[in-house]
Amino acid sequence: MSTPEHVKIVEVGPRDGLQNEAVSLSLDDKVNFINQLADCGLNYIEFGAFVSPKWVPQMAQSDAVFRGIKKSPAVTYGALVPNLKGLSAALDSGVSEIAVFTAASEQFSNKNTNCSIEESLQRIELITEACKGKDVTIRGYVSCVAGCPYQGDTDANQVAEIAHRLRELGCYEVSLGDTIGVGTADRFSTLIDTVSNKVPVNQLAVHCHDTYGQALTNIYAALKMGITTVDSSVAGLGGCPYAKGASGNVATEDVVYLLHGMGINTGIDLDALIQCSQQICQQLNRANQSKVSLARTVQ
Repeated sequence: MSTPEHVKIVEVGPRDGLQNEAVSLSLDDKVNFINQLADCGLNYIEFGAFVSPKWVPQMAQSDAVFRGIKKSPAVTYGALVPNLKGLSAALDSGVSEIAVFTAASEQFSNKNTNCSIEESLQRIELITEACKGKDVTIRGYVSCVAGCPYQGDTDANQVAEIAHRLRELGCYEVSLGDTIGVGTADRFSTLIDTVSNKVPVNQLAVHCHDTYGQALTNIYAALKMGITTVDSSVAGLGGCPYAKGASGNVATEDVVYLLHGMGINTGIDLDALIQCSQQICQQLNRANQSKVSLARTVQ
């Protein structure tokens, strides 16, 4: 399959990135961070999650964050919603794009959300039913699509069935998450080929973690399979709690550099993104995980 002309980047740094960081940003810093990302040309930013601050303290005040950002009409601002309580809070805040999540591993689902895969899908059905008649779009996540820290390799057919269920429940797009970063290019190609038998490839996205240094090669393989939406996190924010000391999310700067090098349009200003990346790392007192940012800013 030929390479796509345009790829949409879903920037998950303010949510999936920050929620795994040790340092919690102030409300103003979160708002400024998201505004900077929008100024870089990113047109989809996952700004937060409507979850209990007891369990995810970094996501506290997501309602205030949404109210505080200067909303660009060119940007979609999405938020993770785990249940009806979270949905209610998101809707009360004026959010019109939400994300729901499940897993392709029973053990991961039980340890991460204290429920089975089927129970998680039932929770999602309650959310999607509650959204009917409202101006809300829903994106779906499937975790552990390549492997699980508890069960090992994941069956691609299982991923395909769960992705299909999410589409049936009303998700306009399903993001395939390699949560522990164990996937390799050939396996990713096979995975996407299998899942696309159940869900059209133009309704799939990839969410690659770089734990084993394979994220960019997996994204490249996905692009060649027709994927046109890629999730990433500026500066590689976020860790991988199942592999101590390992990196987590693939860095947005590295993905953009790859795409631009392939002649693929993103609408993103890489230099501005690198500046944003350096600034957020200083605020979080952490090393920048982006190789592109490091190469462009080394003294």
